[in-house]
Amino acid sequence: MAEKKTMRKRILDYLLITVGTVIYGMGVSLFLDPNNLAPGGVTGIAMILNRLTGLPTGTGILLINIPILAAGLWKFGLRFLVSTLYATFLSSVFTNFFARFGALTTDPVLASLAGGAVFAAGLALVFRAGATTGGTDIIVKFLRQKYRHLKTGRLFFILDVLIVLASLLVFDDINTILYAMLAVVVISIVFDGVLYGFDEAKLIYIISDHSEQIAQRILDELDAGVTFLKGKGAYSSSPKDVILCVLRNTVAPKAEEIVKQEDPLAFMIISSATEIYGEGYKNIFSEKL
Repeated sequence: MAEKKTMRKRILDYLLITVGTVIYGMGVSLFLDPNNLAPGGVTGIAMILNRLTGLPTGTGILLINIPILAAGLWKFGLRFLVSTLYATFLSSVFTNFFARFGALTTDPVLASLAGGAVFAAGLALVFRAGATTGGTDIIVKFLRQKYRHLKTGRLFFILDVLIVLASLLVFDDINTILYAMLAVVVISIVFDGVLYGFDEAKLIYIISDHSEQIAQRILDELDAGVTFLKGKGAYSSSPKDVILCVLRNTVAPKAEEIVKQEDPLAFMIISSATEIYGEGYKNIFSEKL
């Protein structure tokens, strides 16, 4: 039974990789490449090589990845390399395939926004399947092991900015570079959103003399989990139940209304929670990308 589940998961992962590389290739060849918008990473380097040598962008992606994939084999093992080889090969194939259709838009703003979003969505799907498209993806994976507090999209952003700046030497047009930077910003935002599931939420602490009523209403009306923490007032030395709950951004204002209605004198702290593990959010046992 366990073997069947493992096989089913691998099949689904490879289907996800295939879909991701198709979307990736569309983002590059239908929006970014024909508008001279180097998105950073190996793709951006391949675009620069294309302008210098005429080598197809997809083929350049594959060739540049060979030494990087060798490093990935040494660090992450054969299983990682197999899925990444598959993703790298398909991303190269689909990038060349969609190149024959030309640009869907020549408006640089639309190309930056749409291209960045499509490119990032495809890349994130590949990552969700436990693979990468090679290149700086592997470099980022190296860095994530050492600097786990940094989000993947943020590391991509730093590397991409450096490569976009380097593309100025080839395209020699500051407007093109600025549009490429816009695409990089979109890529960073969309990538993190797709990869992490847009799971940013609000972490709320509520200190009130009516904690039981407030907690019950949050449970009943918002269908959200509530935890009681034991507290004690430093001045009064009286014990208090502190309510702790995590709520989606769209639901958090309703919790504020409940608190106002039940206890206008309640003390409430609201902060952002950018990564949440547990029921209704991310699986705590899944690999942190």
